[in-house]
Amino acid sequence: MADSAFFCPLSHEGVLAVRGADASKFLQGQLTCNMNYLSEAKATLGARCTQKGRMQSSFRILLEGDGVLLAMASELIEAQLLDLKKYAVFSKSKLTDESASWARFGLNDGDSMLAGLGLDLAPDTDAVARANDLIAIRVSPARAELWVRAEQAEDIRNRLAAQLPEGTLNVWLLGQIRAGIGQVFGPTREEFIPQMINLQAVGGVSFKKGCYTGQEIVARMQYLGKLKRRLYRLTLEGIEVPQPGTELFSPVHASSVGNVVLAASAASGVELLAVLQADAVENGDIRLGNTHGQAVQLSELPYTLDAKLETQR
Repeated sequence: MADSAFFCPLSHEGVLAVRGADASKFLQGQLTCNMNYLSEAKATLGARCTQKGRMQSSFRILLEGDGVLLAMASELIEAQLLDLKKYAVFSKSKLTDESASWARFGLNDGDSMLAGLGLDLAPDTDAVARANDLIAIRVSPARAELWVRAEQAEDIRNRLAAQLPEGTLNVWLLGQIRAGIGQVFGPTREEFIPQMINLQAVGGVSFKKGCYTGQEIVARMQYLGKLKRRLYRLTLEGIEVPQPGTELFSPVHASSVGNVVLAASAASGVELLAVLQADAVENGDIRLGNTHGQAVQLSELPYTLDAKLETQR
């Protein structure tokens, strides 16, 4: 189903709202993405880091009303709110959990459905379309998110179901894996710096925006450092889907060489994204769970890493 038209509720994520006159100004000093790039027609990926450059959360962010909305793994919202509120004391901004106010759906090959709802969504990744209190966001080619206010959710879901088969969250996440988009979940909170999940390659890090929490570490890694771990796409035989944070091992190293970022079942087994040590990948023998675990095979990402291009954002 991953290659056919379907919709599914995005039940794994919640919505953090930052509203008020200073919302964008406040977040500009907190997040890896450039708030100045956001518009009514454009969203972006981003992350919130610790002072040491480790990601507390990753998200998709867009303008809405008198502020912005951030969609992230549900289990991260409470901790992220508590952390951000410490820095928002002197800012004219209010931070709340608006998860209950929104229903979000993933649509694969659903542009005709969106058009029927009055949403003419451009094909460019991060494009946004708005109409009739609905918001659509292009998250990768042929894939889009539909944001619906809670009071409209039942009606919109019925309209979606009348024209599209309902898929599982697993199938939606499989599309995310194939698009090479990593994400932070509870078990991997503060585990990675942004470049480890290739966030800079998918537009989630700006190197032109100036200071933000963790910026010094992130910039130094981009310009001066040698990244020892980064995101890879992998396949695995079998049906058991490993959870985020599951360790991967190399018999050559006899130790952990990385962690699962995201995994989903596929027709031919399991597909996953994982952060791995580059030298372990070169050795070509990576195992899941322990040095004697199942072997994983490398697969291609749909984009290339280009440090010069990445720093132009």
